Amino acid sequence: MSQMEERKVEKPNAKERSKHEEEQLPPMALNHVSRLCRNVEESVDFYTKVLGFVKIERPPAFDFDGAWLFNYGIGIHLVQSEDEERLPANTDHLDPMDNHISFQCEDMEAIERKLKDLNLKYIKRSVDDDENKTTIDQLFFNDPDGFMIEMCNCENIKLVPVGPLGSIKLPVDRHTPPVDLNQNGKDANK
Repeated sequence: MSQMEERKVEKPNAKERSKHEEEQLPPMALNHVSRLCRNVEESVDFYTKVLGFVKIERPPAFDFDGAWLFNYGIGIHLVQSEDEERLPANTDHLDPMDNHISFQCEDMEAIERKLKDLNLKYIKRSVDDDENKTTIDQLFFNDPDGFMIEMCNCENIKLVPVGPLGSIKLPVDRHTPPVDLNQNGKDANK
């Protein structure tokens, strides 16, 4: 059997396509990541100074201590923990194979300089993809509560669907919440 024959995928018939289309969810995107904190203000300081997030207004209906941050089309919701046991016991543990959130970064050297300037412990590694002749650079470090964060240039990876390409939905502009750039009637960017 030739390589062309091995890669041949049978197309679903009209009935199968209709059923598949009915089961599909509407377009979605990551809205926010929620993190428990030992100290909300320390975490706000970390996420704003290290990662460039901006503190935004939080609806007053939330009657517990916390903060909302936003940038890069992603929100981070910080919640004051009432139970120390729900937080990582070891705030110094770094293992790329452990739970983490990852942020796409266009300038890995700038992030590494910032981590060094702030004297933050991190792991740096590169993953070579010889087949596609690309390298993925990664930096792993922890927030003040021991939750691991990865910075990477994963845009170097070509995503190749294992199943039907029709299942992949790429949001255009709907995933970013509206941002009010006016503060007291003045443009915040000026």
